[in-house]
This record gives sequence, structure tokens and C-alpha cells, in this order.
Amino acid sequence: MLEKIKSATQFKTGLGLLGIIVVLSLSSEYFLTVTNLFNIVTQTSINALLAFGMTFVILSGGIDLSVGSVMAVASAVTAGLLTSGMNMVIAIIGGLIAGTGLGLFNGLVISRLAMPAFIVTLAMKSIARGLTLIYTDGRPISGFNDAFQFLGGGKVGPIPVPVIILVIVLTICYIVLKKTPFGRYVYAIGGSEEAAELSGIKTKVIKTTVFAISGFMASLSGIVLASRLNSAQPTAGTGYELDAIAAVVLGGTSLTGGRGGITGTLIGALIMGVINNGLNLLNVSSFYQLVAKGTVILLAIYLDRRSKQAA
Repeated sequence: MLEKIKSATQFKTGLGLLGIIVVLSLSSEYFLTVTNLFNIVTQTSINALLAFGMTFVILSGGIDLSVGSVMAVASAVTAGLLTSGMNMVIAIIGGLIAGTGLGLFNGLVISRLAMPAFIVTLAMKSIARGLTLIYTDGRPISGFNDAFQFLGGGKVGPIPVPVIILVIVLTICYIVLKKTPFGRYVYAIGGSEEAAELSGIKTKVIKTTVFAISGFMASLSGIVLASRLNSAQPTAGTGYELDAIAAVVLGGTSLTGGRGGITGTLIGALIMGVINNGLNLLNVSSFYQLVAKGTVILLAIYLDRRSKQAA
């Protein structure tokens, strides 16, 4: 029954995406061009990577409001190491460790101290942003080498590198959630943490791990963004957590956990990316874009409640 509801939700979401594409295609002659479509997918890849990590957290019944700030930390650390002359691979690993470490800290505090994920990650949102400002002294870090810029702005044939990264990560996340015991445990905890614990699942370990995954994915997203912009901004990622949550819920993942998946999240991220791109092409004021984004989030929550009632 739940699988049927999930499939129906994803089908409706996919139809919604198609409908938005049709409307924007009729509204702007520049929308349905190869260049713009690649631009949409490239930009969407950054939010999708962030949303993939959020999917793990929400499936387990949690929430992570710190991902935007964690993005900024990881990109700043990577950029700082790069501009200091560090090897690119080591610099990227350094950024990934920094962001994953913050996610791991979130998970440990939430699982070991039994504190609400909303409060812990809200606090981390402020802490991580402050750490970024301290590290960068409030200034952007730029001037990267060509190899690092290739990560966010290069192409393999006609395909942008961020899209290749997206496909690889999507595949890994899908396998982990659908084909491994860890994935089943994540769904079980989201369905009923008490029942999962009584059945022998180490719920604290799983919950800690999903927040570490969220931190890792936020770090990867931040590094790709810095590479694409050739700059690590101390304000990078501001508001991105809302886009990620909207993508996850629009894709059919329940905010209460236990139901949803990665493929739906990708569809949700594409919807957010198409809307942002379309509004820019139509020269809609950024003020109205914020209203539109908030409306989409409300719609996502409404759809989540409707699907839950149907279950």
C-alpha cells in the first residue's frame, strides 16, 4: 500500500514538473534551449546533492537546518587550503572532513543526548556560519587553479561535470537506501524508532550516521558550488536548506519519516531548479521569487500531509 502511494506521489510530481516545463516553454523562447537546459541541470545538481543528504535525515524522522552553513564551512576550508598551495585532492578531502565532522557532531548530540534535531541543527546553522566568517574574516576566497574549476565548470563531452557527479551520487544513494541493511534500518527508524530499537536495530548509530551523511553531502555540494563560481563566499548556502527540504518533500518523502526515496528527491530538486530558472528568464523580481519559493514549500508540506492521510 505504501509503495503504491509513493509511486502515485512521484508520478504526480513528475507530471507537475512536466506541466511547469510546458508553461515556461510557452512563456520564454529561451527556456527550452540546449544551453539553458544544461544550465538548469547543472544548477540543480548542487541543490540535489544537498537534498540527497537531507533525504537520509528526513527518512529517519529528523531534520537538518544546518546544511546551508555546513556548505559554507566546507567550501571555505577547501578554498583556504587550495590558495595556501595545498594539493587539490588534499584540500577537497579537508573540506569534506570539516563538513562531515559538523554533521557527525549534530548526530552525536541528537542521538546521545536525546535533543530535538530541529533545535540542534538550528544551533549548528548559526555556529557553522560563524566559524565560516571567522575563518574567512568575512571575505570571499577566490583564485583557484584550472583543475579545481573543472570540477564545477568543466565538461566531459557535452555533459557538465556536476551532472556526472550527480548521477554517480544518485546511484550510490539509491543502492544504499534500497539494497542494503543500513537503508532498511533508516526506513524502520523513520517508521517507528521505538519498534526499530526493540527489534535490535542500533538506532543511535544509524541516526548519527545519517547526519554525518547529510554533512558530507552538504560539503560536496559546497565544494562544487565554490568551483563553479571560482569563489568561496562566507555567505554561501544561505537559505539552501529550505530548497533542499522542499525538494525532498516534493519528491514524496514524508516529513515524519519512513516513506520516500532518492529518485523522488531528484524530481523535486528539478522542480525547484526549473522554477528558479524560469522566474529569472521572465525577469521576475527576486522579492517575488522568495514568495514563489515559500509557496512551493507550503505546497510540498500540504502534499505530504495529504499522502500521509491517504496511507
